[in-house]
Amino acid sequence: MNETLTGAQITVRLLERQGIRTVAGIPGGAILPIYDALGQSTAIRHVLARHEQGAGFMAQGMARATGETAVCLASSGPGATNLLTAIADAKLDSIPLVAITGQVPQAMIGTDAFQEVDTYGLSIPITKHNFLVSSAEELLEVIPRAFAIAASGRPGPVLVDIPKDVQTQAIEIAGWPEPGKAAPTPAAEPASIAAAAAMIDAAERPILYLGGGVVHSGAAPLAVDLAEKAGLPTVMTLMALGAMPVDHPLSLGMLGMHGARHTNLALDECDLLIAVGARFDDRATGKVAAFCPQAKIIHIDIDPAELDKIKTAHVGIVADVGQALAELLPAVATRARPAWTARIAALQAAFPPALPGCDDPRSHFGLIRAVAACLDRDAVVATDVGQHQMWVAQAYPLRRPRQWLTSGGLGTMGFGVPAAIGAALAEPDRTVVCFTGDGSILMNIQELATAAEENVNLKIVLMDNASLGLVHQQQTLFYGERLFASQFRRTPDFVAVARGFGISAVDLDQAANPCAVLIDAISRPGPCLIHASIDVEQKVYPMVPPGAANRDMIGA
Repeated sequence: MNETLTGAQITVRLLERQGIRTVAGIPGGAILPIYDALGQSTAIRHVLARHEQGAGFMAQGMARATGETAVCLASSGPGATNLLTAIADAKLDSIPLVAITGQVPQAMIGTDAFQEVDTYGLSIPITKHNFLVSSAEELLEVIPRAFAIAASGRPGPVLVDIPKDVQTQAIEIAGWPEPGKAAPTPAAEPASIAAAAAMIDAAERPILYLGGGVVHSGAAPLAVDLAEKAGLPTVMTLMALGAMPVDHPLSLGMLGMHGARHTNLALDECDLLIAVGARFDDRATGKVAAFCPQAKIIHIDIDPAELDKIKTAHVGIVADVGQALAELLPAVATRARPAWTARIAALQAAFPPALPGCDDPRSHFGLIRAVAACLDRDAVVATDVGQHQMWVAQAYPLRRPRQWLTSGGLGTMGFGVPAAIGAALAEPDRTVVCFTGDGSILMNIQELATAAEENVNLKIVLMDNASLGLVHQQQTLFYGERLFASQFRRTPDFVAVARGFGISAVDLDQAANPCAVLIDAISRPGPCLIHASIDVEQKVYPMVPPGAANRDMIGA
């Protein structure tokens, strides 16, 4: 039986058919028809963010925690521009997102109408694809296609800009399109798989290098199987942490700018680098010409544009990394590498990870370890961006993929709290902890109101050093200790602020037994802010200076 529906109703119905059950956003005049239709949906729950950037990061948190495409909504003009940072962040970290924005009526586009910007033009460089919809009928094709594009190949964000007159246009619907889904992935070339297997078998000092693509594709178990079968010491990018458990015998942890010294030195000696779902980011490689100088390279990635972009591969394989690993696994020989294992052990003994104060919950590393001791591997760990992010990457025992949510490529301060809210909405049975800094939390502190309203099971660990920590560190080390605009002359009473938003809060500075306070705060359901002061002179070490080779780390 045919139905007559408006473009707004069609949009909501198509979201329902895609399986979307939670969206985050903020209404405004140009998207009110969609909000009116959304208010009548019995399938979709709307989460009211307090800033559109917060809505975008909440959607990212849902997508990062589950691997499924998530949705955020914003109105035209400032609503859309506020969303752009979250969209750009999703693009650089390959997060599947569909952002739906309202737009002024088509007849007013280009007239500098109230709250009009060229959302389509602004979003071209930071999306996988974008659409400016011209009719209600077009929505039947565009919405499923947006979901298909977001999830296909290398995931990423898609923007759909819908003028208000398209939202109110009524048309007769004779039938519904199939929901959009990821397209089949290209198969790996058998010859390339065989060549890669032969190189792995012949190598004496190989290293497996895992990137975020291993997590996105669900291929972490296969990567661990390959490492175990072929005896491959394994390093991970910031985005791949958790793909191999931190305490696995083959795990060398994070490589790059703030990786362990022994990890970067092992890479300097390897004769084969097997890069899987990694893009040779500058924070991982340091000076590119000096990265793995003795190594041949096998590079497996679903995005052909990544092959040979930074480092030339001896064998390049364009494929879903899960499918490629499944084919590579039976082709490689089972092998122990005692000499290489002994050399790795010697490097680890000579340059052990330095986690000073890890037994003191009032220190930065000790606080992270104390929080981890209160949680199990089911917990989700989110961070903002800054020193705390790197300290958590170094010290938190991450043991499963999708346990770790952080802004890698764009490095967006303000990411942590809203992304953690999104993860808590998507995974209500898990405890979500967000490590943040005093600089980062102020970027989107208004989302504490959303956390309180939704009563999410979120624990926010605020590491407060009254500064922009990484800026302070770089100015201290590389700018002659000329500290400018990196220290806050006045900071808020964060405990009082959190309570003002309706969230419980504790101050570890005032606690006689900080571990007992932590256990109590983390075990209680609902949102809670945990404040702890951190010494501003503490630095993230070791560190590769800008432009230097990874082997030339400074600090611990």
